[in-house]
Amino acid sequence: MTKETISKKTTEKTGTKLTKEQLIEDVFKKYTDPELGIDVWTLGLIYKIEIKKEEVYIQLTFTSPLCPYGPQMVEELRQMILQKGAKDVKIEITFEPAWKPSDELREMMGV
Repeated sequence: MTKETISKKTTEKTGTKLTKEQLIEDVFKKYTDPELGIDVWTLGLIYKIEIKKEEVYIQLTFTSPLCPYGPQMVEELRQMILQKGAKDVKIEITFEPAWKPSDELREMMGV
């Protein structure tokens, strides 16, 4: 039995609630943008996280409306959140406001 399976079963048995902090640490900081090689949290692509019982709503953006990895990213993030114990995951894509890298991020990317 894997650590992830044990964790999921423990969550189900104890009724431990999924938290924003868990999602940030265990999903968004670990999921790397396939094009830029930086996690989606550091990139600032996650605009909103809402959790109601076992339902999770995420609002996110991409670095570009033409991002070729968009559908892949949405599905992989959805699966990671489900593995953390969510029963339903809704992911909304928005381009308002448009993504703009911070000065620190621009420095990390060398631009």
